[in-house]
Amino acid sequence: MTKIDQTDQKILRELTRDGRQSNLDLAARISLSPSATLRRVQELERRGIIKGYRAVLDPTAMGVGFIAYVTVGLNAHSKAAQESFERAVIRAPQVTECHNVTGTVEYLLRVEAADLAGYKHWHTEVLGTLPQVQSITTFVVMGSAKDQRA
Repeated sequence: MTKIDQTDQKILRELTRDGRQSNLDLAARISLSPSATLRRVQELERRGIIKGYRAVLDPTAMGVGFIAYVTVGLNAHSKAAQESFERAVIRAPQVTECHNVTGTVEYLLRVEAADLAGYKHWHTEVLGTLPQVQSITTFVVMGSAKDQRA
């Protein structure tokens, strides 16, 4: 387990909020010198705690008007079935997240489409045709009070 002190936690919070801020701004926000801040950020990157930096996109501006979380149950509980399903999902641009979960189903997906018709097409023509899929349940996102994905 990697130890992260309070200063590192402050750095991570600030970079999560704004990964493009300058080192000078970051140093001022966490009350540390710029050189010490830079060393700590570089060490967090070297240790793999910071894996990268991403742009946060506006779904509406990207033409996404429909977001859903979809649970998927498989008809076989084998490694081959899971790997085959995961390969298919990785190729689907509509799937922005794929999580193997515990419980009554094997997968939780985040799916984004232009609209309901676009989702229905993907649901029927892609997901519904995969031979490993036994059950599909869709939860349509109506709003998001908190979303910290980046």
